[in-house]
Amino acid sequence: VQLQASGGGLVQPGGSLRLSCAASGFTLEYYSIGWFRQAPGKEREWVSCINSSDGSTYYADSGVGRFTMSSDNAKNTLYLQMNSLKREDTAVYYCAARRGRCRRLGRLFINDKDYDYWGQGTQVTVSS
Repeated sequence: VQLQASGGGLVQPGGSLRLSCAASGFTLEYYSIGWFRQAPGKEREWVSCINSSDGSTYYADSGVGRFTMSSDNAKNTLYLQMNSLKREDTAVYYCAARRGRCRRLGRLFINDKDYDYWGQGTQVTVSS
């Protein structure tokens, strides 16, 4: 199982970036994919999740209205489109996979331990 995150970089406040997460070694439709981020000196936090089977998505409050997840199952690739970026979005972004859906029996899976596989991070820096 492998997850490869890419697409980070330096962007000005108000700008946009699209992160990609290339998945291999497992059947994507049976998994949900989450994005997490970790800023310097802070704990890693959940950003969003997508159910690969049907494309349904969930977002942390910080990303609602600005971030959009999508998937291209034919390419086994997930995307996180980030618009209207703020300085506080600066962090290392990680994608992670968990078998099953993002949410089950009313519980949204937002903790590190809920996810089985992790990719390496990609740095996003929002600065003028």
